[in-house]
Amino acid sequence: MKTIDINCDLGEGFGNDELIMPYISSANVACGYHAGDEKTMKQTIELCKKYSVAVGAHPSFPDKENFGRTDMLLHPGEIYEMIVKQINCMEKIAAAADVPIHHVKPHGALYNMAARDKGLAPFVALAILDTNSKYFLYGLSGSYLVKEGMNLGLKTVNEVFADRTYKDDGSLTSRSKPGALIENTEASITQVLQMVKEGAVTSITGKKIPIVAETICIHGDGEHAVEFAKAIHAALKKEGIEIKCR
Repeated sequence: MKTIDINCDLGEGFGNDELIMPYISSANVACGYHAGDEKTMKQTIELCKKYSVAVGAHPSFPDKENFGRTDMLLHPGEIYEMIVKQINCMEKIAAAADVPIHHVKPHGALYNMAARDKGLAPFVALAILDTNSKYFLYGLSGSYLVKEGMNLGLKTVNEVFADRTYKDDGSLTSRSKPGALIENTEASITQVLQMVKEGAVTSITGKKIPIVAETICIHGDGEHAVEFAKAIHAALKKEGIEIKCR
């Protein structure tokens, strides 16, 4: 049976975490830099435990004002230390709840910068490797981050998006551009099924491009997050695709 992971960015203060939990298999928990704090991290991890959802650390730039979605030009060494610090914080809270950390997925601008910047990607991957070499690295499908993670021997997971559109080069359409977000449930389902079943996605220009889909992201802060999660879960099940993390 074909399997796919569904992940969601949670612990960000939007109040819908528990509504989403039944429909996902892994969660990326905000580490306090772009959203949340130690209290919300603990609460989210406890929810993951309740619903048997794998826990991932979701490190970000220290930028709550912009929700971690603005590029920050920091020295790669600073970024390395910043990521390690956030993962360590998550580890302590998870250990207290007797829950293992499964993966690490950078957030927002950090995620996108590491995806496209060949010089930065190794530092991000190395921060994860040096923290725990058994953690999975979630990164944009086909990106520099995934490639560098593989080069270092990390277990990598190619991520695709249910609620974002793609450019012809396989990168995500910038949130500052029109049409960056998918806000229609049927359009989201169509894109997800194409990516999972065909290994391709249709870009904003109508070009069909190859893509590796190993985990599907739904953004917890999206207006239709709960609706999308429920509908995508049902559509995949209908196609005989099992939902589970790696």
